Amino acid sequence: MNGNTLVIRKDENADDQIKLDYVAVKTAAMTLRAINHKLRQQIVKLLEENKRMNVTDIYVKLRLEQSVASQHLAILRRANIVITERDGKFIHYALNHARIANIAHFVQELVNSDTETKSARRAKAEATGENAPVAAEATA
Repeated sequence: MNGNTLVIRKDENADDQIKLDYVAVKTAAMTLRAINHKLRQQIVKLLEENKRMNVTDIYVKLRLEQSVASQHLAILRRANIVITERDGKFIHYALNHARIANIAHFVQELVNSDTETKSARRAKAEATGENAPVAAEATA
């Protein structure tokens, strides 16, 4: 393994391994940060309503400075959340629906996994009579 991957054994006697690629984690975090911003969420909503827009249409509609709109569109573009199409001197932006669907699926899997883990801990704690840590977790 290289320095960008952490390998964890599920059980010291098992051959099962969990491989955590730090580069992939960084990419995923960048993507989630890109979409987890109010202004960028407004841009995504606007693009969903209008299907395709250029930066001028976006900054006029949202009452922004052109540079601000361009910076946020660049972040969305780097995260592959929007796609671009050049039409002469204009660049039109549209949503990358496949990418957004992948992000939504990933987030749902992450949330479901966390919920399942907490449920398993809660069930184990109830079975062994250890309720204090689970109660604190439920409020977190």
